[in-house]
Amino acid sequence: MSDVIDRDGFRANVGIVLMDSAGQLFLGRRAGGKGWQFPQGGVRQGESPEQSLYRELHEEIGLTPDDVEMVGQTERWLRYRLPNRYVRRDKQPLCIGQKQRWFLLRLKRPVEAFRFDTTGEPEFDRWRWVDYWQPVREVIYFKRPVYVRALQELGPLARPQGLPPYPAWWGSRTRGKAPTAARAAS
Repeated sequence: MSDVIDRDGFRANVGIVLMDSAGQLFLGRRAGGKGWQFPQGGVRQGESPEQSLYRELHEEIGLTPDDVEMVGQTERWLRYRLPNRYVRRDKQPLCIGQKQRWFLLRLKRPVEAFRFDTTGEPEFDRWRWVDYWQPVREVIYFKRPVYVRALQELGPLARPQGLPPYPAWWGSRTRGKAPTAARAAS
């Protein structure tokens, strides 16, 4: 099955924010030490975003729907463009970026260990629990604005008592911009 790429060149994708009982977030290191990120993956032809979410959850970290509780999702697709050097111009249809529906999941029970061996090409080789804003600091630079929007939009569901304060490094890692209300591109 092939991924869904819309007429504007954005690949449909799901992003997964997995939270433990203490409110910390799962962050995985991409196999081969290629940076840290949330689990994510493409929506395939004929799949709904929810079906993609559970498929990716199992493929990337070995969890099933029974292991998690769905807390919420972003209202709209959040988009980011790929830098020119990452655009594969030899592939058709041309993909210039991703549009992502983000899901917030809560782990129902402690996990002894996540599994990264459910596919022949594991996405992650390590993982850790991190504070709420830490993923913004560690994800590759061109995904940072989408991480900010996703965490801001999902924040009231993750932290009904209020989001934690922005860390001291915030300005330097978010191109000096103070966070604004979540905005989404449909």
